[in-house]
Amino acid sequence: MTNGPTAQERAEQGRALRSEVPRSRHAEFPATDGRADPIDIIERQSALRVPELVPIRYGRMLESPFRFYRGAAAIMAADLATTPSTGLRTQLCGDAHLLNFRLLASPERHLMFDLNDFDETLPGPWEWDVKRLAASFVIAGRGNGFSESVRADIVRAACASYRERMRQYADLRTLEVWYAHADMADVQAEEEQELGSRGRAGLSRIVAEARTHDTVQAFRKLTRKSGGRVRIAADPPLIVPLDDLLPDAERDELEDQIRGVIQGYGHSLRSDHRRLLEQYRVVDVARKVVGVGSVGTRCWIVLMLGKDPEDPLLLQAKEADDSVLAPYAGASAHTNQGERVVTGQRLMQAASDIFLGWERATGIDGRQRDFYVRQLRDWKGIMPADMMRPVGMRRFAVRCGATLARAHARSGDRIAIAAYLGRGTVFDEALVRFAERYADQNERDHQALVEAVREGRVTAQPPG
Repeated sequence: MTNGPTAQERAEQGRALRSEVPRSRHAEFPATDGRADPIDIIERQSALRVPELVPIRYGRMLESPFRFYRGAAAIMAADLATTPSTGLRTQLCGDAHLLNFRLLASPERHLMFDLNDFDETLPGPWEWDVKRLAASFVIAGRGNGFSESVRADIVRAACASYRERMRQYADLRTLEVWYAHADMADVQAEEEQELGSRGRAGLSRIVAEARTHDTVQAFRKLTRKSGGRVRIAADPPLIVPLDDLLPDAERDELEDQIRGVIQGYGHSLRSDHRRLLEQYRVVDVARKVVGVGSVGTRCWIVLMLGKDPEDPLLLQAKEADDSVLAPYAGASAHTNQGERVVTGQRLMQAASDIFLGWERATGIDGRQRDFYVRQLRDWKGIMPADMMRPVGMRRFAVRCGATLARAHARSGDRIAIAAYLGRGTVFDEALVRFAERYADQNERDHQALVEAVREGRVTAQPPG
């Protein structure tokens, strides 16, 4: 085993990068005439998805520039590849917009604030996640009618939080970084000192609601009893049980395959978690439409029961394809894309779902597909961006920036990144300018989708 560079050498490397890639250059967004057609990019994704669900995706992306942005990670990946990069790599979320930061449960039943949604996770330049986060605040801020100066203050706060927290992690021992987390009880106590009475009430409501969004709540909402049996309730086209989806023979074949996924994915779990999974049995399966960018991917919800019909577990088995970052950051080291997602999530999150795992399966069409599996709901809470006032969004931006720094510090060179960023605000100000420029581009891309639907190039189903 060879010794790597010392902490001092890593810091010197980071500072030296300022000459090669000045921090002010991160303001650049070199949109050119050769930029790929954004509709072509999302159409290439759609070609791999369930055809009858694709119009739902476009319908959701049409709703607003922010909803478009949520579904346009592939477009931004191509754009980020044209921006300046220090060459310092870390595990990326790949889709670090503000709504992918939320409340989650730890295995110890603590409510945490952390990153969520790792469909696009991959090692890559740390700047890409920060830029996607910064642009999301500008786009959401525009949707809320915030002025440019207010939006700039929010982005500045997010980037300063990332930079300052990365400096803190650079000084910590490696194990201290690994154990770092944001327990929501601590976060709530801190935030309540900063927020007004309305903000405190809103935060308390979100925290309380998150604790109710669990398997039992999902079970009561999504199932019905029929003939003494518990089944997933139909809500087409968003939730379609297998009984309603396919003829008998094909349905039985697909159900057997999904049962095989649930049985087989246990190999990717820890041995004690695998033993826990074995105490449940599959009783029903349905196809579910999820998210915005993910609409059209094959996603199954699996109803399982333990000792009796009042002992449920709801799992989600979601198709995993290549990360949208792969053409620009390099292919994953994992041949199974479900494993890529799970590995990235475990690396970036402070604590992950005990049922998180992966499997590969062959569909009834004979094609192999990769899946990752997790609990459908486990104390999940989300901050509604369209309801945020400037002070609330700014406080939220600070939390997101700090959380992203912690996630990056677990796998990237936190010392070099911190030294590159330094104590000044040069990077923060550069990201303010980048985020506004990218928000302009996102609005043009959203309008391109509006026109593509109007011209009949693509078909969109209005949200229902």
